[in-house]
Amino acid sequence: MAVRAVTTCSLFHPSSPPLFSSALRFFSSRSRRSHSLSLRYGTQTQTRSIQSLFESVMEELQTARKRRQKRVSAAASNMGLLNEELVKDRLVNHSLQKGLLLEFKKDSDRLLLAVAQRPDGKKNWMVSDQNGVTSSIKLQQVTYIVPGIDNFDQADIADFAQKAQDNMDPSLLEFAWVELLEKNKSVTVEELAEIIFGSTEPLESYCAHLLLSKDEVYFTVLETKGSRSIYGPRPSGQVEELIHRKLAKEAAEKELQEFIELLTSAKSMSSQDKPPKSAWTNDEKILSRIESLEAYAIDACKNDEQRKTAGMILKEMGLAKTASSAVKLLIDVGYFPVHINLDLLKLGIPTDHSEEIILAAQSLLLDSSDPDEIDRKNLTDLKVYAIDVDEADELDDALSASKLQDGRIKVWIHVADPTRYVQPGSIVDREAMRRGTSVFLPTATYSMFPENLAMGGMSLRQGELCNAVTVSVVLHNDGSTAEYSVFNSVIKPTYMLTYESASELLHLNLQEEGELRILSEAANLRSNWRRQQGAVETATLDTRIKVTNPEDPEPSINLYVENQADPAMRLVSEMMILCGEAIATFGSRNDIPLPYRGQPQSDMNVSEFSHLPEGPVRSFALVRVMRAAEIDFRKPARHGVLGIPGYVQFTSPIRRYLDLLAHYQVKAFLRGEPPPFTAGKLEGIAAVVNENVRTVRKLCGSSLRYWILEYLRRQPKEKTYHALVLRFMKDRIAALLLVEVGFQVSAWVSVGTQTGDEVLVKVEEAHPRDDILFLKEVVK
Repeated sequence: MAVRAVTTCSLFHPSSPPLFSSALRFFSSRSRRSHSLSLRYGTQTQTRSIQSLFESVMEELQTARKRRQKRVSAAASNMGLLNEELVKDRLVNHSLQKGLLLEFKKDSDRLLLAVAQRPDGKKNWMVSDQNGVTSSIKLQQVTYIVPGIDNFDQADIADFAQKAQDNMDPSLLEFAWVELLEKNKSVTVEELAEIIFGSTEPLESYCAHLLLSKDEVYFTVLETKGSRSIYGPRPSGQVEELIHRKLAKEAAEKELQEFIELLTSAKSMSSQDKPPKSAWTNDEKILSRIESLEAYAIDACKNDEQRKTAGMILKEMGLAKTASSAVKLLIDVGYFPVHINLDLLKLGIPTDHSEEIILAAQSLLLDSSDPDEIDRKNLTDLKVYAIDVDEADELDDALSASKLQDGRIKVWIHVADPTRYVQPGSIVDREAMRRGTSVFLPTATYSMFPENLAMGGMSLRQGELCNAVTVSVVLHNDGSTAEYSVFNSVIKPTYMLTYESASELLHLNLQEEGELRILSEAANLRSNWRRQQGAVETATLDTRIKVTNPEDPEPSINLYVENQADPAMRLVSEMMILCGEAIATFGSRNDIPLPYRGQPQSDMNVSEFSHLPEGPVRSFALVRVMRAAEIDFRKPARHGVLGIPGYVQFTSPIRRYLDLLAHYQVKAFLRGEPPPFTAGKLEGIAAVVNENVRTVRKLCGSSLRYWILEYLRRQPKEKTYHALVLRFMKDRIAALLLVEVGFQVSAWVSVGTQTGDEVLVKVEEAHPRDDILFLKEVVK
């Protein structure tokens, strides 16, 4: 069928430029900005705000109104005749018949033109759309039936649609709106076509329908029946507000597209050429969108706007709206390193100290006064061993030993004295309490105190005079405590040893290191005595990982397996337990409120586990049935697992806040002052601190697991590992301990394998980011 072309005198070809489209072109020309890989939105800052742009639009609107008022006024007058004389029922719905051209809603995002073919049941119609697809649609899906067509050829749909698009000019609505608003008139689609095109032919009517259906500014739907609607002009104030919003929205959309281009560009770059993280934070608008993506990645959006922004960015990038997609995108553009620690972000663990705290710490270091200087015993003549892991920066305990004339052993446990600098309630103390503990990750250490304090003035340093709180203990020949004392001291650490080097010195049994042998002898006495008191042996394997250059895509991973039965580790552990027992006794005898740790003896018979091999397998079985530790702040409680009458953690005051609380209490007593905290106050502080400590423990566990999986992922596929069977979880699925890695895993093992057996396994798959590890037994 032939469709009449638009008349040459219609408003499709106005003598003056269309108002709204010219206004938008004006806005685009003013807001057009180039961007580069330096991640700036443009080379110059916009010089006009959206408000000034809007005012310019309204000025052009007024000028164009005067030029066209006469032309549209006549059409609107005819509109009055249409309303009153020609249209009896403006909402009479066209019934669907074969051959009619219609528009229907394919889905939430698409509208298609189609030709009606035939009914499909009582409520549906079969239609052939512009893509050549025949489908069944419901009548509710029909959005418009083009009038004046009886038998449209489906092959002509594409040409018809293109002509309609070519003739679209939103400025036509503005002129019709002005006149209809003045005359307080409403219109149907066909009536609007008559006003702006001077015709109600099919093409003009459909163009009017498109203009109205896409319009968000000038007209609103007053009434609808089926596929027909009556539209009314919006009030002028509302139109001005909507134009303002439209301009702002289009400006935002343009900025979003520029941001998408930046992401796409950065994503395509090689890893060494990607912009640094700082480049994404220079521009406020870029930073806002990046922060929305980051919040989405860790499920921490502050509001719906952040969530919406991130969702739009992911959609524009062709990605699913998931946290993992956001993480991958931020890694791909270089904002996140490949091995970003998401848990560190999610849990909100503080990593840096504020400038205020750092300055306060520096001020404390400059203060040379020592409130305990008169009472400090000079122990600089003692040989002092500080034994710790090789990467330790906060050294807060050291050991000395000698033999008395009667053959008994005397040991000194020297503990760093942070209270020399920090007092309860001070700004530095409050920050330490907020953190609760230092954080030790494979990639970094985040100290409870600022580094200049924790690794400087507070820490025990080799060859330097250091303030300490010393606990000296004389042991009976059976390992029990004969006498003890607690006092302030000055020491001069002789050696800073790693566990490995200390074990090597013990093995060499050098005559000049007799004090180290005495410490080892004391540790053996204590271990035997504690076992006689019911202590439970729980030594196992621990993994320690140090990652160098964690920001690199392939950082260096150094993995160490620590055997808690190692001579040096056992020595240090026994001395720390001895110190904790002495402080508990000291506190009890002097009525000092302290965080006394106890562990009720479990209702277990250790002999029931004697069939399991000693070491990790038996320790694992014992730990599973142990009862949780408890804290009493008024008096000691027996620690059944350690086999001692009471215990207070005291040897890590630089790393653990509860240890620092114990120092505050003990130091006050040594000065003859009342303790700063009551038992109730200690309990309240401990509740908050322990919550933070549990969070840090969770972070440390997940971080260690991630890097172990990354380590395993990098190993040769054919590499095998020895694994101890700890227990069976279900059928033949067993909990295993990888001996070379010190890591607990699960895997299927062959029939006949028993708890305590050793099997060979190899890694089938390892995906650190997804926390996935698949092992397979290697059958000999």
